[in-house]
Amino acid sequence: MRVVLAEDSVLLREGLVWVLGSAGIEVVAAVSDAEGLLRAVDDQEPDLVVTDVRMPPSHTDEGLRAALLLRHRRPKLPILVLSQYVEERYATRLLSTATTGIGYLLKDRVADVAEFLDSLRRVAAGGTALDPEVVAQLLVRRHSDPLDLLTRREYEVLALIAEGRSNAGIAEALVVSESAVGKHINNIFAKLGLSGAEKDHRRVLAVLRFLKI
Repeated sequence: MRVVLAEDSVLLREGLVWVLGSAGIEVVAAVSDAEGLLRAVDDQEPDLVVTDVRMPPSHTDEGLRAALLLRHRRPKLPILVLSQYVEERYATRLLSTATTGIGYLLKDRVADVAEFLDSLRRVAAGGTALDPEVVAQLLVRRHSDPLDLLTRREYEVLALIAEGRSNAGIAEALVVSESAVGKHINNIFAKLGLSGAEKDHRRVLAVLRFLKI
């Protein structure tokens, strides 16, 4: 198994490299930030990504946002989030992108190395590994974010809008008709509460909602 590891704490990063190596798992890249994670995945084509949530420069949610982007680009890439925190907004989106090859564990609750390695291998094989505390926090989350109303396809369309794609470009990327794209975009506008009065500004406003600006 080939793993890309993203963790900004040098001691924990090196410790994980040692633990995984001792178990016969090859860490092909160990990086300290989200940009390095994205580059390493492109360069190494790993079997699994293990990433922290809070990394430079802002130490808020860079790792989890990078995981979302990777899952958008590579829907079958297994990802295990290993963090001290449950970042509810992005965790919900990540866990809703697929039901296979995904995990979210809390560092402080990993009490057994063998169980951790078992969870890692399970995620790499297409299974799931979710800390019960993560599940509990997400279940009680208030669903007040309009983005949570989007379907997976609508979210994909919005992500492509954020990349600057035209309707034709989105249609080509998703292998659908332009009319289908138009319907998805109208649904997005409606769910985000962007009225027709805003006209052409609605694409920009939708992207700002997507980027949480």
